[in-house]
Amino acid sequence: MFVFPIAHRANHLSRHLDQLFDAKLDTVALSSPAIDVSETEAAYLVQLDLPGVAKDAVKVDIEGRRVTIDAQQPRETPAEGSKTLLRERAQTRFSRSFALAREINQAQSSAKLENGVLTLTLTKRVTEGTGTLTVA
Repeated sequence: MFVFPIAHRANHLSRHLDQLFDAKLDTVALSSPAIDVSETEAAYLVQLDLPGVAKDAVKVDIEGRRVTIDAQQPRETPAEGSKTLLRERAQTRFSRSFALAREINQAQSSAKLENGVLTLTLTKRVTEGTGTLTVA
């Protein structure tokens, strides 16, 4: 008879730990959206999953070879007179910065957010004045 209460408590504790870690993993997943980077001869193509994020909540900064993407999904306020019964969706803020092999030409690059996917077409800057040095 002594074994069953301990087994019950262990099962109960295990369920609570699973819920705690599942909630933490969901938060991590939201703060680190999936990203793909591919390259052609003329440009880099970056695709980033941002479901539910509005276009005006996304900011893309380019400085030389470094690209920084900031996005924020604010928590929606409930309608007046309503009462929240369950809240699983949280306010999400995301920032990701990475460097590419070549500098980016901002004037010829573009960004669009469609169906929850941010697509950046980052045109590579053509380096001028390249050549060969003669060793004397």
